[in-house]
Amino acid sequence: MEKIKIETIIDAKSSKFWEAYNSPQHIVNWNFASDDWHCPSAETDLQPGGKYKARMEAKDGSFGFDLEAIYDEIIPHEKLEYTLLDGRKVITTFCEEDEKTKVVTEFEAENQNPLEMQKEGWQAILDNFKKYVETLS
Repeated sequence: MEKIKIETIIDAKSSKFWEAYNSPQHIVNWNFASDDWHCPSAETDLQPGGKYKARMEAKDGSFGFDLEAIYDEIIPHEKLEYTLLDGRKVITTFCEEDEKTKVVTEFEAENQNPLEMQKEGWQAILDNFKKYVETLS
């Protein structure tokens, strides 16, 4: 299975972004790839075997889906590993460098959409996360 890697550097320390990345009240503010989409709800049970669920919808109501996964490994402020319900693995690492944090996500591609489209979508969501976290006081 082909793997795709995306990354960004956030102008924040891990203590600031960890809650924003993992708490439903924050996830709904950044977990979408474009302005015509939104994330109306999210649920997290942040422990190995716990469930992650995020509802993603087009704002015009034309399409929507639930992204669901089971957490495999959690190292607070450093790493999240989970398996999507279709069996694909996702690993996100967070590495502090000075006053910034490098976020890298590697995920197994699905077979329905072109690889570049998948990479662009996931990167857009990560870029939204970066913008959101950097606006938090």
